[in-house]
Amino acid sequence: MVQIHTLAIDPPLLNASCMWASELSQLRELYNSPFTGAVTTRTAILDGYKENESNQFVFSADKLTTLNSFGYSPHPLSQYIEWVFTVLTSSEAAPTRAAPKPIIMSVTASNPIDLAQVITDVQSLRERLRTASFPSPIVDPATLVAIELNTSCPNIPSAPPPSYHLPSLRPLLAVLASAAHADPSFTIGLKLPPYPDVTRAKDVLDCLAEYTSSGSRSPFAFLTCTNTLGGSVLFSDQVDGGVGAHGTPAFALPPALGGLGGVQLHPLALGTVLSFSRALAAHADPALRAIKIIGVGGVTDRAAAKRMRAAGASAVACATLLGKEGVRAFEILSEPAEEKA
Repeated sequence: MVQIHTLAIDPPLLNASCMWASELSQLRELYNSPFTGAVTTRTAILDGYKENESNQFVFSADKLTTLNSFGYSPHPLSQYIEWVFTVLTSSEAAPTRAAPKPIIMSVTASNPIDLAQVITDVQSLRERLRTASFPSPIVDPATLVAIELNTSCPNIPSAPPPSYHLPSLRPLLAVLASAAHADPSFTIGLKLPPYPDVTRAKDVLDCLAEYTSSGSRSPFAFLTCTNTLGGSVLFSDQVDGGVGAHGTPAFALPPALGGLGGVQLHPLALGTVLSFSRALAAHADPALRAIKIIGVGGVTDRAAAKRMRAAGASAVACATLLGKEGVRAFEILSEPAEEKA
């Protein structure tokens, strides 16, 4: 089990925010798997993201790498709020567990005003849970819901990931910090992009330290490392053996560029996790040293999950393997009972 502020993630396996966590049926299946310790929703914005035919994904020929041009979920935040409430309070939820498992709501906003509304709406859900009935006992049902601010989606036109530009990130962090200080039971994390420049880890952490009051915990309980790598291209002959006219390979996605995930991202994801793990351990602020890492990126087998933990991740998440195998992915990643002992 891994404890991330109020979240008890047992086992320390979960899905990353992705297109395979978009619908209620998918969230139910993830939640009811005995091999997941938590569930993360697809990233939601207040009014839903307008998708079109250019938003697609492809698998590599070996099904272990993905490229996608998706933005955020087309479903609005209000829909995920209702779905999360339904999943958590269902009498059929996770029947093999003694207590409910947490759900991390992946959210984002382009400005502080919208993000403040997101926080208000999620907090209303958490208050609603406090008066709800649950199939399994829980001391404070509100602690079953956390948020992860997606600061790193590479596929939003004219909106570069704010985690690559800290002046753009700071106004959003201020909103999150205010919410965490007002409600100490609120668990908040950030989803970060890959950082090829390892010195950026200290820059990001120094930025987060600006929002820690003297002697208090950090408002940011966890960092999810990493999102997909933007600006990536796969050609059709890399995904299905097809070629374009006159034998010229065609782009695998309509917009050509997209976010790369799976095994081709794995070394960079490991490097980002290791860089943040080392920077957290060495940081002068003890509040920052308490931040946990959820490792994501190319976790397609048990060995990759072990590498993530060796690099410093407290919990491990996957997306590409989930897309390939369904929820069986978490059974594949789980350690046998004899290895846990």
